[in-house]
Amino acid sequence: MQSPSPIPFVPVPEEELPDFILRVQESFSVGVREKFGTDSPIPSAAIIRRSYSAPGAETYHLVREGQRIGGVILSINRQIRHNEPEIFFLSPQLCGHGWGLEAWLAIEQRYPDTPVWETGTPYFEERNIHFYLNKCGFRIVEFYNKYHPAPEMPE
Repeated sequence: MQSPSPIPFVPVPEEELPDFILRVQESFSVGVREKFGTDSPIPSAAIIRRSYSAPGAETYHLVREGQRIGGVILSINRQIRHNEPEIFFLSPQLCGHGWGLEAWLAIEQRYPDTPVWETGTPYFEERNIHFYLNKCGFRIVEFYNKYHPAPEMPE
C-alpha cells in the first residue's frame, strides 16, 4: 500500500468528549437512517464513554488539512499486540474521498508492531464492511446478526 499522508492524531481530552460523542453518533446515524428509517443515536453515549475510559484506550481526533475529519478510539494491548479500533469514524460529508483509507493507513503506521487488528461493524453497514474488507484487507472471522448475536452485546 501507498504510504499515507501525515494525519495528526490529536488526543481527545475529557472536556471534548461530549462533542466527540455527537460526532460519532452523527456518523453512525447515516447507516441506521438508510437501513431502518430512524435517527436513533448509535452507539449510545454510555458505550462510547466506556470505550474512551477502558484500559489501553487511546482516543484521537483525526485531522487533515487543519480540519477534524473524524476520530478513533483504539484499544491497544501492548502485551499481546492484538489491537482494535473500538470506534472509527469519518464525518459523513467527507466519506468517499479516500480519507478513511488514508486515516487507516496512518493508524497502521502509528502502531507498526500490531500483527493483528480486530474490529466489528454492524451487519447492516455495507459501506463499513466494504471498507474493512476491500480497502483495508481485513477478513471476516465471524458474522454476528439477529440470529447469531455477539455474546457481549446480545441486544
